[in-house]
Amino acid sequence: MANRTAPYVLAALCMLVVLVASGADAINPPPRLVPAVFVFGDSTVDVGNNNHLNVTAAARANYPQYGVDFHRSSPTGRFSNGLNTADLLGRLTYFGEVIPMSRQLEYFSGVVKYMTKQSSATKTASLLCKSIFIISAGSNDMFEYSAFPGDDYEFLTGLVAAYKHSITALYEMGARKFIVISIPPLGCIPSQRLRRLKQTGTQGCYDPLNDLSLRFYPMLDAMMQELAHELPGMSYSLADAFAMVTFVFENPRTESWTFTELEAACCGAGPFGAAYPCDETAPVCGNRDEYLFWDANHPTETVSAIAAQTMFDGNRTFVKPVNVRELAQL
Repeated sequence: MANRTAPYVLAALCMLVVLVASGADAINPPPRLVPAVFVFGDSTVDVGNNNHLNVTAAARANYPQYGVDFHRSSPTGRFSNGLNTADLLGRLTYFGEVIPMSRQLEYFSGVVKYMTKQSSATKTASLLCKSIFIISAGSNDMFEYSAFPGDDYEFLTGLVAAYKHSITALYEMGARKFIVISIPPLGCIPSQRLRRLKQTGTQGCYDPLNDLSLRFYPMLDAMMQELAHELPGMSYSLADAFAMVTFVFENPRTESWTFTELEAACCGAGPFGAAYPCDETAPVCGNRDEYLFWDANHPTETVSAIAAQTMFDGNRTFVKPVNVRELAQL
């Protein structure tokens, strides 16, 4: 898998360098808040990288019904009916292109070397220190751990250490501004509601996963504060995804949104729309803006938009020590 992924990631990021260096913009675009946005993470922020991996169809999203609300209803590889949080944060920072990145940090090292060769070490360092690096990961680790649980504290400590290692490695390569998205209440997604139903015969969220997600945030918060003191010039926005999703669960109707379905997937079939996959044969809800979940594991574009807007200019309840708008202006 790594051999197939590396060339694509490198090529995609080389395209980014060309766009930034040449100023290849639309006519009279708004000024960008940052020169570039780099994304590390899992399927919740993947804008199509999975299309180029040697994986089964279940691990890709480049077929209907995915992308039903995208331009020309095209499946793009996003696990969404339309755009995802990475896309929408990119728009809010006025950076139209969001470039997906492999979680293997050594690929990014190659990208930095390429950027330096194409311009100079000084220009590359300047671009990287002003750019934003989004990290949204950990959900898959929790899914895997919950299947064969052990010592929860040891697992969570290791996960926090992995975040610290990734951020430190990126910092050493020139990154200075980070958006870190914590883990949402995973036990409440449709696939995990189905898991509870199968295991216990009762409905509701799968509590063991929610407990892990809830315990993870304060540990991540403490690590980020310590790291910001250790690494000169580092700044960050830490988004509390657990708090954001919980707020929507508790407030499904506001002036800004109306959700009528908080448990089942819009695309899929069976209990919670999670027993059968979201593919070209799956039924799709008509009122997608009123659904929290698009498929068994991922949010709708509407939810992604709420998350992106909250991270961009939300208050300290959901994002701290600064929001993304403030981070970009530092």
